[in-house]
Amino acid sequence: TLLPCIALRSGPAPWPPNMAISSQSEPKRRHKYKELEKSVKVEEIDGVKLVKNLAVKMEEMFRRKAEATRVGRLVEAAEEAHHQHEDNPDLQYEYFNAVLINEVDEEGNNVELGGEFLLEPNDHFNNLSVNLSLSVVQVPTNMYNKDPDIVNGVYWSEALNKVFVDNFERDPTLIWQYFGSAKGFFRQYPGVKWHPDEHGVIGFDCRNRKWYSMYIQAATSPKDVVILVDVSGSMKGLRLTIARQTVSSILDTLGDDDFFNIIAYNQEIHYVEPCLNGTLVRADRTNKDHFREHLDKLFAKGIGLLGDALTEAFTILNDFNQTGRGSVCSQAIMLVTDGATEMYDDVFEKYNWPERKVRIFPYLIGRESAFADNLKWMACANKGYFSQISTLADVQENVMRYLHVMSRPKVIDHEHDTVWTEAYVDSLNDKAGPSLMTTVAMPVFSTKNETKNQGILLGVVGTDIPLQELMKLIPKHMVQSAVLDPWASGKSFSELFFFCNTAQHSLT
Repeated sequence: TLLPCIALRSGPAPWPPNMAISSQSEPKRRHKYKELEKSVKVEEIDGVKLVKNLAVKMEEMFRRKAEATRVGRLVEAAEEAHHQHEDNPDLQYEYFNAVLINEVDEEGNNVELGGEFLLEPNDHFNNLSVNLSLSVVQVPTNMYNKDPDIVNGVYWSEALNKVFVDNFERDPTLIWQYFGSAKGFFRQYPGVKWHPDEHGVIGFDCRNRKWYSMYIQAATSPKDVVILVDVSGSMKGLRLTIARQTVSSILDTLGDDDFFNIIAYNQEIHYVEPCLNGTLVRADRTNKDHFREHLDKLFAKGIGLLGDALTEAFTILNDFNQTGRGSVCSQAIMLVTDGATEMYDDVFEKYNWPERKVRIFPYLIGRESAFADNLKWMACANKGYFSQISTLADVQENVMRYLHVMSRPKVIDHEHDTVWTEAYVDSLNDKAGPSLMTTVAMPVFSTKNETKNQGILLGVVGTDIPLQELMKLIPKHMVQSAVLDPWASGKSFSELFFFCNTAQHSLT
């Protein structure tokens, strides 16, 4: 069992060994202690029963927390609000921008998208100043605050305010609730002011958060991916820098159930990690970090023979699939290049048609579009998606698009799967310091008749749960300190969360 039998004391603890006892009071104290000793009993604790009861209580807590995002709450409210909204490219709408609230210009007037926003310190949020009646909207620094897609999304998602407030009133232990839009904006409750760094930048993008990417990863099913990177002479300078960042962002989208490899090509084929020639590796954190280190070793020179690179990629995927290794599910080739002079239909005809089991996702690097048509054709002919990345700021949004294509079957079925993240360290504010969190998240889909069969993911709703809320359920007088204090015992927080989350299933 996870917990051994533990003796309980119902009487006073013995004196600490270093406590000084006067000679005069010692006999009297010993007599009193012997009297109390008669009422002490030793009781055996059934470790299995204890853990099962604890698991039931935690399961109930998980259910209640997840209920805040289930149908009838945030998901239903978001989908209904979007269903009723008609996009208007000329929509003018003033919303509370998380960075601009309570900001004034030189004349003392509220800045645009700012406005007066009441903030009051709240003990539940570690004395952070918040607004319990309204949410705020954060837009990534590299996006325009008044982009029509942003404004329309912010407008219809305003309907979530009422549900945020209602959820908090129903469960006062909740902390942050939010909606992360596929367009990039982030609606957060309760409302709080955000402060940029010393460079005036806020690097936060909700689509990079663990809870968002975990849902996307779950929706795409396991996949085998070969990333082809063009390192011919035309990729020198900024293009190669953008290409490296694109590959790194693709790696961010891969989970432990995925397999991958990275091949650089010019007139020759270069495996980024030569020791892993002709195979795929699991996309765990260690492997992804290892490959990232090798990306800086890529240099542009020579000419690019894309046909040879495509042939190598198809061969790897086919061999890996035939042996029953890898995901044995979806397969894709991610092509990062500044152009293709041909369509290479002979390669696709030989390796991928008519089944089209391998999707092709070309990323055109740079502003020029002379060869864009060939890459667009490759994507369309192989059930993929074409993207053009002109600047580093364009990388994240364009990389994410392939995930929406891969997840389309599940999205069309509108499977509202609940995703719980592993335990991670976060903080309510800088003063409070880090604390352990987990997040429950669910998807929001477009339910409009004209888009229902296109599988459009609008975003993800979620709420944070401090692990200290789970710890409150543990009977501390019955559980060893090693379980209660993972810092002291050397246990990882992931192990502790695994214990909390799976005890019910592992003991039944």
